[in-house]
Amino acid sequence: MSRDIASAEELRAHYGTPKSTTELKRLDCLDVHCRALIAASPFVVLGTSDAAGNQDVSPRGDPPGFVKVLDDTHLLLPDRPGNKLLDSLQNVLANPKVGLLFMVPGMSETLRVNGTAEIVTDPDLLSACAVDGKAPPSGLKVVVQEAYLHCAKAFIRSKLWDASRHVDRGSFPTLGRMLADQIAGLDADRLDETVEEAYRTRLY
Repeated sequence: MSRDIASAEELRAHYGTPKSTTELKRLDCLDVHCRALIAASPFVVLGTSDAAGNQDVSPRGDPPGFVKVLDDTHLLLPDRPGNKLLDSLQNVLANPKVGLLFMVPGMSETLRVNGTAEIVTDPDLLSACAVDGKAPPSGLKVVVQEAYLHCAKAFIRSKLWDASRHVDRGSFPTLGRMLADQIAGLDADRLDETVEEAYRTRLY
């Protein structure tokens, strides 16, 4: 009969002790390798939670290096126009703790950064994040408390960058069709037209 793990002691006994080098790779600032990976990354996943612990994970993407390294312990993540639900930003107001996962296409190692964030709207600060002459409406200024390189095992297992394993997008319904199936009264074709128009004209 299976038995659930109910304590940190049981969990550690089940998995064993990490190697000393695994613990030592946790940095409290951004070194040259962290900076290089951030500069090459066009995609980051942002994890936040509200005061009650309700969690959210949000994808963020832009040209490589869109997340700016301000100094050894500060990052600036631009917030581009989106659906205006503002889940991540509202969470930061309630609970400033954030987690970031930086990815570089073709590279199976990733960079994890944990810290605290605040919402900034300073035009001088955000101007460095402008694309096509358009600065973001706000940004998250992140204080880095922990940064560490994550090994490639997950990407090796998933073969994420292997193009031969990529799905045929046509094997899934369009976004408009899926949303129309989920929300009664919506027109799938009209939704698809609206989405495509937004992709063309409202990325920034």
